[in-house]
Amino acid sequence: MTTERILIIDDDPDICLLLKKYLSKKGYDTFIAEDGREGEKWLKENKADLVLCDFKLPDYTGLEMLQKIKIIDNQIQVVIITGYSDVRIAVEALKKGAFEYVTKPLYPDEILITIKNALIARADKDESENTSIKKSIKKSKQHLKTYVSGVSPSSLTVGKHIDLIAPTDMSVIILGETGTGKEYVAKAIHHRSKRAEMPFVALDCGALPKELAGSELFGHIKGAFTGAINDKKGCFEAANGGTLFLDELGNLSYDNQIKLLRVLQERRVKPIGSNKEVSVDVRVVVATNENLKEAVKRDEFREDIYHRLNEFNIELSPLRERSDDVEVFAKHFLSEANDLLDKSVDGFSAKTMEVLKAYTWHGNLRELKNVVKRSVLLCQEDQVDVMHLPQEILVPETEGVGSMDVSFNGELPQDLKSVAEEAEKRAILLVLKHTNNNKSKTADLLKVDRKTLYNKLKAYDINI
Repeated sequence: MTTERILIIDDDPDICLLLKKYLSKKGYDTFIAEDGREGEKWLKENKADLVLCDFKLPDYTGLEMLQKIKIIDNQIQVVIITGYSDVRIAVEALKKGAFEYVTKPLYPDEILITIKNALIARADKDESENTSIKKSIKKSKQHLKTYVSGVSPSSLTVGKHIDLIAPTDMSVIILGETGTGKEYVAKAIHHRSKRAEMPFVALDCGALPKELAGSELFGHIKGAFTGAINDKKGCFEAANGGTLFLDELGNLSYDNQIKLLRVLQERRVKPIGSNKEVSVDVRVVVATNENLKEAVKRDEFREDIYHRLNEFNIELSPLRERSDDVEVFAKHFLSEANDLLDKSVDGFSAKTMEVLKAYTWHGNLRELKNVVKRSVLLCQEDQVDVMHLPQEILVPETEGVGSMDVSFNGELPQDLKSVAEEAEKRAILLVLKHTNNNKSKTADLLKVDRKTLYNKLKAYDINI
C-alpha cells in the first residue's frame, strides 16, 4: 500500500517541525510549506492525500486556502488548525469542505486520530483501496448507523418525524445550523427505510468547486473534459436503489440546479460527454443551513426544485436552544472518545456538566464532540473535571466580554469610573444571555456571590 502523503501549511516553524517529526514516525510522508502560496505551488506539482492547514497564514485565510486546495484536487482532505476563539470561523470552513478542525494547543494523539478518520473517509470514495482499509470503512459505517436522540421536546419531535417519514419514499429537506447532526438524521432515515440494505451516498455540495459539481452528481465519460482520464459514475448512479444525501444544496450553481431538476423529474441521468441516459431509482434527502424560501425569492434557488424536494421537512434546533440534550450527547461522545483513545473515563463531574450546559455551542454537536474528545484525552482520573475543559469554555470572554465595544455615542467618557461601569454592565448582560437569565449561573461565571449580582442588577437598572 502506498504511504499517505501529508502537507503541513503553517508559518510557525516549531509546529511544522513537531508535526513533521511525529507524523513521519507514524509512517506518513510529510512535507512542509511556510505560507499559502508555497503550499499552493507544492500541491500543483505534487500529490497529497491530506493537508493540515493553519487558519491564519501570512498571505491567505484558511477559507481562501481551502478553496484553492479543493480546486487543485477535490479529493484532498483538509484539516484546519485554529485557536479556540476562532471556532465559529472554523465551522464556516467545515461548511466549505474541510473535513475537521483541531484547536490549539495541539495534542499529537488528537491530530493522529483526526488524520486517520480523514484518510478513512477519503478511502471510502476510492474503490481501489485494499481490503484492510475497506474493513475499517465498514466498521466506521456501522458506527455511524447509531442515531442518538436527545431528550428535549424538539429532539423528541425530530425522532417522531424520522419514524414517520423513513418508511416512505418521500423527499426530505433537513434544516439546521452546521454541526447540528443533519447527516446523522439523513442516515437514520435511510437505515429505517425499505432501502436500508442499499447504498447511502452523501455529497457535500458546499465543498464542490462549481466546475466539478456536474461530474460528481451525474458522472462523466473518458475524454469529456480536460482531466477526465476515465469514466466516472456520478452520485445518482452510485446511490441507485438507495438514498442520496445532498448537503448544503443551496450552493449548487443555477446550471446544475436545472440538470438536477431534470433528474428528479425523469429519474434518468446523462453523464457529461455521453449521449446515453441511465435510469436511476434514488430517494433524495437534502440538507441546508440557509433559508431556501428566501433564496427562491432572491432568484438564487429554483422554486420548482424547492417544491419537488420539500415533500417533508425536519428542522434541527441549535444546541444552545436545547441544553437538556447536552448531557445525553456528552455521554455519547465520551463513550466514543473512550473507544478511540483506548481509555475508560467514567463520566463528568457535576461542575463540569454544569459548565457544559451553560456554554453557548457555536459549533453545535460537532463542537461538543471535539471538546469531549479533547477532555478525555487530557483526563487521567475517573471523571472529566473542569480543569480538563478548554479555558474558553470556562470563561465567557470568548463571546465578547474580552473584546467588547464600549461605546459612548461618539462622546468622550467623563471619567474612568463610567468606562468601568459601562463595561461591567455589558459583561453582566452578556453572561445573563449566555445562561438564559439564570442568576445563579451568572453569579458563578462572574465569580461573585448572588447578593453582589443582585445589587449590580439594581444599580444598572437591569430587569429580568
